[in-house]
Amino acid sequence: MLQFKIPDMFSFIIQLIICCSVLALFVSILIDFTLYTRDEHIKKEKKSIVETGTMTLFLFAFYLILMTKIGIVPIYNNNLMYTVIIIGTFAIVSGCVMNIMGRFNLGSNWANHIKIYDEHTLVQKGMYKIVRHPLYGSIMLMFYGACFVYRNILCFLAVTFIFIPFMYYRAKQEETLLIQTFPEYNDYKRRTGMFFPKIIKIKG
Repeated sequence: MLQFKIPDMFSFIIQLIICCSVLALFVSILIDFTLYTRDEHIKKEKKSIVETGTMTLFLFAFYLILMTKIGIVPIYNNNLMYTVIIIGTFAIVSGCVMNIMGRFNLGSNWANHIKIYDEHTLVQKGMYKIVRHPLYGSIMLMFYGACFVYRNILCFLAVTFIFIPFMYYRAKQEETLLIQTFPEYNDYKRRTGMFFPKIIKIKG
Protein backbone atom coordinates (compact mmCIF):
# COMPACT_ATOMS: atom_id res chain seq x y z
CA MET A 1 0.00 0.00 0.00
CA LEU A 2 1.36 3.45 -0.92
CA GLN A 3 1.59 6.18 1.68
CA PHE A 4 -0.91 9.00 1.29
CA LYS A 5 0.59 12.02 -0.52
CA ILE A 6 -0.11 15.41 1.05
CA PRO A 7 -1.56 17.96 -1.43
CA ASP A 8 0.93 20.69 -2.39
CA MET A 9 -1.24 23.62 -1.21
CA PHE A 10 -1.87 22.05 2.19
CA SER A 11 1.84 21.29 2.58
CA PHE A 12 2.76 24.84 1.55
CA ILE A 13 0.41 26.40 4.11
CA ILE A 14 1.73 24.15 6.89
CA GLN A 15 5.35 24.93 6.01
CA LEU A 16 4.58 28.66 5.86
CA ILE A 17 2.99 28.60 9.32
CA ILE A 18 5.93 26.68 10.77
CA CYS A 19 8.53 28.98 9.16
CA CYS A 20 6.72 32.09 10.45
CA SER A 21 6.55 30.61 13.96
CA VAL A 22 10.26 29.74 14.03
CA LEU A 23 11.18 33.15 12.61
CA ALA A 24 9.04 34.91 15.23
CA LEU A 25 10.76 32.90 17.96
CA PHE A 26 14.24 33.83 16.74
CA VAL A 27 13.27 37.50 16.40
CA SER A 28 12.01 37.52 20.01
CA ILE A 29 15.28 35.91 21.17
CA LEU A 30 17.27 38.53 19.24
CA ILE A 31 15.24 41.29 20.89
CA ASP A 32 16.04 39.84 24.33
CA PHE A 33 19.75 39.75 23.50
CA THR A 34 19.61 43.32 22.21
CA LEU A 35 17.62 44.83 25.08
CA TYR A 36 18.61 42.82 28.12
CA THR A 37 22.18 41.51 27.75
CA ARG A 38 24.24 43.24 30.47
CA ASP A 39 27.13 42.59 32.81
CA GLU A 40 26.42 45.09 35.55
CA HIS A 41 24.30 45.06 38.72
CA ILE A 42 24.59 41.28 38.97
CA LYS A 43 23.96 39.85 42.45
CA LYS A 44 24.43 36.16 41.61
CA GLU A 45 25.56 34.41 38.46
CA LYS A 46 26.06 30.84 37.26
CA LYS A 47 27.30 29.77 33.85
CA SER A 48 25.38 26.93 32.26
CA ILE A 49 26.16 24.59 29.41
CA VAL A 50 22.48 24.91 28.50
CA GLU A 51 22.01 28.31 26.87
CA THR A 52 20.84 29.80 23.58
CA GLY A 53 23.91 28.55 21.68
CA THR A 54 23.59 24.91 22.70
CA MET A 55 19.82 24.97 22.21
CA THR A 56 20.39 26.29 18.68
CA LEU A 57 22.86 23.46 18.04
CA PHE A 58 20.17 20.99 19.06
CA LEU A 59 17.78 22.69 16.64
CA PHE A 60 20.27 22.21 13.78
CA ALA A 61 20.76 18.54 14.73
CA PHE A 62 16.98 18.14 14.87
CA TYR A 63 16.67 19.75 11.44
CA LEU A 64 19.36 17.47 9.97
CA ILE A 65 17.48 14.40 11.18
CA LEU A 66 14.35 15.71 9.48
CA MET A 67 16.26 16.35 6.25
CA THR A 68 17.70 12.82 6.16
CA LYS A 69 14.16 11.47 6.64
CA ILE A 70 15.52 8.77 8.92
CA GLY A 71 12.95 7.71 11.51
CA ILE A 72 9.81 8.65 9.57
CA VAL A 73 6.74 6.72 10.66
CA PRO A 74 4.47 6.11 7.64
CA ILE A 75 0.76 6.85 8.01
CA TYR A 76 -1.53 5.33 5.41
CA ASN A 77 -4.87 6.74 6.52
CA ASN A 78 -5.72 10.09 4.93
CA ASN A 79 -7.77 11.49 7.82
CA LEU A 80 -5.23 10.39 10.42
CA MET A 81 -2.40 11.99 8.40
CA TYR A 82 -4.20 15.34 8.27
CA THR A 83 -5.12 15.14 11.95
CA VAL A 84 -1.55 14.43 13.08
CA ILE A 85 -0.13 17.26 10.95
CA ILE A 86 -2.73 19.77 12.15
CA ILE A 87 -2.19 18.82 15.81
CA GLY A 88 1.58 19.20 15.36
CA THR A 89 1.21 22.58 13.66
CA PHE A 90 -1.13 23.80 16.40
CA ALA A 91 1.48 22.75 19.00
CA ILE A 92 4.20 24.68 17.17
CA VAL A 93 2.10 27.86 16.93
CA SER A 94 0.94 27.54 20.55
CA GLY A 95 4.52 27.06 21.73
CA CYS A 96 5.65 30.12 19.78
CA VAL A 97 2.90 32.30 21.28
CA MET A 98 3.60 30.94 24.76
CA ASN A 99 7.32 31.69 24.39
CA ILE A 100 6.88 35.26 23.16
CA MET A 101 4.32 36.04 25.87
CA GLY A 102 6.68 34.59 28.48
CA ARG A 103 9.50 36.83 27.24
CA PHE A 104 7.27 39.88 27.56
CA ASN A 105 6.36 38.83 31.11
CA LEU A 106 9.99 38.22 32.05
CA GLY A 107 11.25 41.51 30.61
CA SER A 108 14.58 42.72 31.97
CA ASN A 109 14.91 39.68 34.25
CA TRP A 110 15.93 37.66 31.17
CA ALA A 111 19.54 36.48 30.74
CA ASN A 112 21.24 33.99 28.44
CA HIS A 113 23.17 32.49 31.34
CA ILE A 114 21.73 32.29 34.85
CA LYS A 115 21.83 35.70 36.53
CA ILE A 116 20.13 37.34 39.48
CA TYR A 117 20.28 41.13 39.20
CA ASP A 118 20.21 43.65 42.04
CA GLU A 119 16.72 44.75 40.96
CA HIS A 120 15.60 41.22 40.03
CA THR A 121 11.93 40.44 40.62
CA LEU A 122 10.13 37.13 40.97
CA VAL A 123 7.75 37.17 38.01
CA GLN A 124 4.44 35.46 38.80
CA LYS A 125 2.19 37.08 36.20
CA GLY A 126 1.10 36.12 32.71
CA MET A 127 2.60 32.81 31.59
CA TYR A 128 4.54 32.62 34.86
CA LYS A 129 1.27 32.39 36.77
CA ILE A 130 0.72 29.04 35.04
CA VAL A 131 4.23 27.57 34.82
CA ARG A 132 7.64 28.43 36.26
CA HIS A 133 9.61 27.99 33.03
CA PRO A 134 7.32 28.86 30.09
CA LEU A 135 10.26 29.63 27.78
CA TYR A 136 11.58 26.08 28.10
CA GLY A 137 8.18 24.40 28.14
CA SER A 138 7.11 26.26 25.00
CA ILE A 139 10.19 25.14 23.05
CA MET A 140 9.54 21.55 24.12
CA LEU A 141 6.00 21.95 22.78
CA MET A 142 7.32 23.29 19.48
CA PHE A 143 9.78 20.42 19.09
CA TYR A 144 7.12 17.82 19.85
CA GLY A 145 4.81 19.56 17.42
CA ALA A 146 7.46 19.21 14.70
CA CYS A 147 7.80 15.51 15.56
CA PHE A 148 4.08 15.15 14.83
CA VAL A 149 4.12 17.21 11.63
CA TYR A 150 7.03 15.24 10.17
CA ARG A 151 6.07 11.94 11.88
CA ASN A 152 9.64 11.30 12.96
CA ILE A 153 10.26 8.89 15.84
CA LEU A 154 14.01 9.57 15.95
CA CYS A 155 13.36 13.29 16.51
CA PHE A 156 10.82 12.37 19.20
CA LEU A 157 13.42 10.27 21.01
CA ALA A 158 16.04 13.04 20.73
CA VAL A 159 13.67 15.57 22.28
CA THR A 160 12.60 13.19 25.04
CA PHE A 161 16.00 11.82 26.05
CA ILE A 162 18.36 14.71 25.20
CA PHE A 163 16.57 18.05 25.02
CA ILE A 164 14.19 17.68 27.96
CA PRO A 165 16.84 16.39 30.42
CA PHE A 166 19.07 19.33 29.49
CA MET A 167 16.17 21.76 30.00
CA TYR A 168 15.40 20.15 33.34
CA TYR A 169 19.05 20.55 34.36
CA ARG A 170 19.03 24.24 33.39
CA ALA A 171 15.72 24.85 35.18
CA LYS A 172 17.01 23.26 38.39
CA GLN A 173 20.13 25.44 38.22
CA GLU A 174 17.95 28.54 37.97
CA GLU A 175 15.68 27.44 40.77
CA THR A 176 18.60 26.91 43.13
CA LEU A 177 19.52 30.59 42.85
CA LEU A 178 15.90 31.76 42.89
CA ILE A 179 15.19 29.86 46.13
CA GLN A 180 18.25 31.49 47.70
CA THR A 181 17.10 34.92 46.57
CA PHE A 182 13.32 34.85 47.05
CA PRO A 183 11.86 33.31 50.25
CA GLU A 184 8.46 33.07 48.54
CA TYR A 185 9.80 30.91 45.70
CA ASN A 186 9.07 27.61 47.45
CA ASP A 187 5.40 28.57 47.78
CA TYR A 188 5.35 29.63 44.12
CA LYS A 189 6.96 26.30 43.23
CA ARG A 190 4.22 24.36 45.04
CA ARG A 191 1.51 26.21 43.13
CA THR A 192 2.89 25.89 39.62
CA GLY A 193 4.27 23.24 37.28
CA MET A 194 7.84 23.40 36.05
CA PHE A 195 7.24 23.32 32.28
CA PHE A 196 3.52 22.63 31.96
CA PRO A 197 0.52 23.46 34.19
CA LYS A 198 -0.14 21.28 37.20
CA ILE A 199 -3.23 19.12 36.75
CA ILE A 200 -3.70 18.83 40.51
CA LYS A 201 -2.74 21.86 42.58
CA ILE A 202 -1.48 21.16 46.08
CA LYS A 203 -2.98 23.35 48.79
CA GLY A 204 -0.69 24.05 51.62
